Amino acid sequence: MPDTYALYRSMSAKPLGKRVFSLLFATKAPYFRTIRPQVRDVRPHHAELTIRKRRAVQNHIGTVHAIAVCNGLEAAMGLLAEATTPPGRRWIPKGMTVSYLAKSTTDLLCVAETDPADWAAAGDVPVRVRAVRTDGTVVVEGVITIYVSEKPAR
Repeated sequence: MPDTYALYRSMSAKPLGKRVFSLLFATKAPYFRTIRPQVRDVRPHHAELTIRKRRAVQNHIGTVHAIAVCNGLEAAMGLLAEATTPPGRRWIPKGMTVSYLAKSTTDLLCVAETDPADWAAAGDVPVRVRAVRTDGTVVVEGVITIYVSEKPAR
């Protein structure tokens, strides 16, 4: 998907467009397929998607396992980065720091957010991420740092 954000805007305006976009997005990054993300919203500085609590992503105690949650957070961060990175720049994940705050006992909403000032110059951009249960409890929160640089001249 050369322009993920443009594709999202185009598809989300159509019936079943978000569902089809979610499938395409998960296919582009095969490790996202395991969580079956359902993209809910993408715009500059904000992205959100849901992960269904199903057997394939549960651990031995019946909660959504930590790596599946982090996978959802990384997917949301990637959508935000695609929608926010200025023309002429590119991004790559640099690190992730998360805190596990509560059990992931329901479907989860994964949210990624930044502020416009974070993108003023090339370099490290902190993307705030959180996963929220259906009852509003934040189960995981943290920061995914991405490195933004100028695209090389061709």
